[in-house]
Amino acid sequence: MEVETLVEEAVTTSAIEGEQLPRDAVRSSVARRLGLDYAGLPTPQRNVDGVVEMLLDATARYSQPLTAERIKGWQAALFPTGYSGIYSIVVGDWRNDLEPMQVVSGPIGNEHVHYEAPPASRVPAEMDRFLAWWSSESTSLAGMVRAAVAHLRFETIHPFDDGNGRVGRALVEMALAQAEERPRRFYSLSSQIHAEQAGYYDAIEAAQTGDGDITGWMAWFLGCVARAIRRSDQIVKTAVEKARFWRRAPQGLNERQTKVINRLLDGGPGGFEGGLTNRTYCGMTKASKPTATRDLADLLARNILIRAGRGRGVRYDLNWDRVR
Repeated sequence: MEVETLVEEAVTTSAIEGEQLPRDAVRSSVARRLGLDYAGLPTPQRNVDGVVEMLLDATARYSQPLTAERIKGWQAALFPTGYSGIYSIVVGDWRNDLEPMQVVSGPIGNEHVHYEAPPASRVPAEMDRFLAWWSSESTSLAGMVRAAVAHLRFETIHPFDDGNGRVGRALVEMALAQAEERPRRFYSLSSQIHAEQAGYYDAIEAAQTGDGDITGWMAWFLGCVARAIRRSDQIVKTAVEKARFWRRAPQGLNERQTKVINRLLDGGPGGFEGGLTNRTYCGMTKASKPTATRDLADLLARNILIRAGRGRGVRYDLNWDRVR
C-alpha cells in the first residue's frame, strides 16, 4: 500500500505541471528501486526514473542533510535531456535568466502574471538563507507547519528554470517524513493538490503577493493535508482489492490482460472513463483487433469481465463481485 501511495505521488506531482507519466512505468520504476517484482511492467523512461529517484531520495534519506547540491540533483533528475519540452534549460544549477522569472497563465498575448520571482542574481543568497532556515530555525516548527512554510518559501524563490513545483513538493515530502520519522505514508499530498489545483495556485499567489500574512496559505495547506488523509482511504481500499484479486486470480493470463486488469482495478467500479472497449484495449496493449477480441473473450469466459451493450456499444468492466 505504501508503494501505491509512492506511485500516486510521482504520477500526480508531475500531472500538476502538465506532464502525464504512465502509471505502469512509474510502478515499474518504484518496484525496480525497492527490489520488488516488476515482471510484466514496462521499462521506464529516464524522466520517469528521475521523478521516482527524487521522491525516494527525499523520503528514504530524510535524515540526511539538505544541501544545495542535493536539491540541484533532484532538479537535474527531472530533466535528463537538458530540455523542458522543446526548450533548453539550465539543469542541475540555479537559474541565470536575464529576463524576470514570472509565473504566467493564459494564451500568448493575453497572459496573466501571477507572480514575479526575485532576479537570478539573488537566488544563490536566497537559497543559502533557505537552507540555513531548514536546518536550524525551522526545526522548532510542527511538522506540517514546517512543510507548509518550506514549500511557500521555496516556491517564492523559484530557483530553477523549471521543476520548481515538483522539487518544492519533494521538500514537503521530506519535511513530513522527518516529522513522522518514517520514509513513506499512506496518503499522497500531491494527489489531493492535483484535485484542488486551482485552490493551490490561488493560495500560493495570495501569500506571495500580499502583505506578508501567510495565514490563508497555512489554513489551505493544513486543510489539504487533512483531505488527503481522508482520501487515502480509497487508495488503501484499492490496494487491498488488487491484492485480494491477484491472490485468487486464475493462472495463464497474458501480459496484456494483466495490464488491463490492473488499470481497471486502479479505476474502481465505473472509474474507467468511457468504459473498456475493444478499441481502448488495442490502444492500451498495442494489440491487433483480432488479438484484443480473443483476449476479451477469454476474460469473459473466465468470468473476470462482464459485458454490457451490443454491437459498437459494447463495453466491458471487471466483475467486481468476483474481485471482492
